Amino acid sequence: MAELSVHREPPVYQEPFYQNYNPPAQNHYQELTYQPHAREQQQPQPHPAHLHHPQHQHTIQQLEPSVRHPPQPSAPSQVVTPVKKKRGRPPKQPVEDGKTQEEENEIEAAKKAKRALNRFNGMSVAEVMAKTLPDVITYNLDILIIGINPGLLSAFKGRHYPNPGNHFWKCLFLSGLTDEQLNFMHDQSLPEKYNIGFTNMVERTTPGSKDLSSKEIREGGRQLLDKLQKYRPLIAAFNGKGIYEIFCKETFGVKAKNLDFGLQPYKIPETETVCYLMPSSSPRCAQFPRAQDKVHFYIKLKELRDEMKGLLPKIEVEETEYSFDLQLAKEDAKRMAIKEEQVDPEYESCGGLHGDASRSSPLIRYQISAVLVA
Repeated sequence: MAELSVHREPPVYQEPFYQNYNPPAQNHYQELTYQPHAREQQQPQPHPAHLHHPQHQHTIQQLEPSVRHPPQPSAPSQVVTPVKKKRGRPPKQPVEDGKTQEEENEIEAAKKAKRALNRFNGMSVAEVMAKTLPDVITYNLDILIIGINPGLLSAFKGRHYPNPGNHFWKCLFLSGLTDEQLNFMHDQSLPEKYNIGFTNMVERTTPGSKDLSSKEIREGGRQLLDKLQKYRPLIAAFNGKGIYEIFCKETFGVKAKNLDFGLQPYKIPETETVCYLMPSSSPRCAQFPRAQDKVHFYIKLKELRDEMKGLLPKIEVEETEYSFDLQLAKEDAKRMAIKEEQVDPEYESCGGLHGDASRSSPLIRYQISAVLVA
């Protein structure tokens, strides 16, 4: 029997179904799509005619896990380092086109000069430093306030303590030295109304006291001594510790160490003027930065003035003896502590200790010596 041979055209090539296979959304890899590696692309693809063979089915089943979850190329690890913010002023902007660095510097200098001119109503700093601040002084004042030297704003306005941040005028009112809140515009009226005057150790105007030389300050101390001997105020009040340290060394020949504020042990030579030291009224005073920190010294200044003028009554403390029962004092403290608690079981039992304790506990006697205030 003759064999029949049938010639069949090979089927058109189709891509294996597993290359376009999208697995159902069963896990968190559902968004991944298969992208074959270069090696997989180079491998020969199985012929579609043999895909129905059981061996090929077994091969497909083995390939399915890797097809579903192809290995992804690991991204290189990137370490993000935090950017540290630089302190200080931001860097200058780059110079604009057509402008050189010198032109930029000139523009910046003109802006700074304009700000300085506007501060003193068109006057330069050199012109303000050429001005002086006249003293507000007369004979036989109660208090003469002594500063180090005029500042720029004081010289420009021609007034004492015009800086709005200065604590002088506020402390003067809070202490009772003035009966109303005044400001620098009232400095000329203080000698007549409150018998208070103003002067400075050095007459030259500077932006700060650090601009003064030691020679100027020593010379100013000698001029201040002549001024005090001439006008003879009741109290010479030094507004700042540094002023009195130099004056004390130049006048009394004593190097002041660990100075205490308040009444000083020395009087102005050939006068009855006493020296009183109080902290600087400047807000830059680190030891007493607030006005309320300095009011105490102004109050003591007022008390010293009233005492020297005889306005305060003389206080005589007579010798007195008194005693108290120490045991009763302890019991009183104990009862006060118990009252603060919610449960007070011993409160009633402590009430019967008054009569017995006073007879059994020792008495402590204190004696005060007589003190006469002249």
